[in-house]
Amino acid sequence: MTTDHADRHIGLADAPDDVLVDRATDGDARAFGVLVTRYGRLLQNYAVHVLGSATGSDDVVQEALVSAWQQLDDLHDRSAVRAWLIRIVTRKALSLVRGTRVHDDVDDLELAAPAAIGPEVQAEAGSLSAALAAALDRLPELQRRSWTLRELGGFSYDEIAAELGVPVSTVRGALARARATLISDLDGWR
Repeated sequence: MTTDHADRHIGLADAPDDVLVDRATDGDARAFGVLVTRYGRLLQNYAVHVLGSATGSDDVVQEALVSAWQQLDDLHDRSAVRAWLIRIVTRKALSLVRGTRVHDDVDDLELAAPAAIGPEVQAEAGSLSAALAAALDRLPELQRRSWTLRELGGFSYDEIAAELGVPVSTVRGALARARATLISDLDGWR
């Protein structure tokens, strides 16, 4: 009877999030790797939405995953790892959007524009992202978190309610108010 490594890995790939987090917390990098594989594309897409372009999204996701690995012991609800990862990506991406990332010399950065996207489009997207980030910053926390989880994270109303610890009706109201405020604040961008 032989139990090969692939059989154990298949079981790991099918394991629920809380089991993977428990194993990763114990130092099992393969378990964390399964979480990265499971949620990597979601985190990447989410970062692109927050940033307004793919520029910087790889770095944001990588930084978020490094932070997640280092802070894994702090995750109390092990089954809520997806929401926790999205929160980390949100913080990293918004930090980049707000320009709080310090560079020694901006002139040293040579970022080539993608061939299909000209400088005008990139500038407009950057301005819109900055306006959205500023508008989101002005929202009350419940509205901002509800909107971010729904619109950028793709969470259902029930998932948002569970994540924030509020009733679904509160989430619906917070989202309605957030959307109305954002539409008003970003009216010039339509």
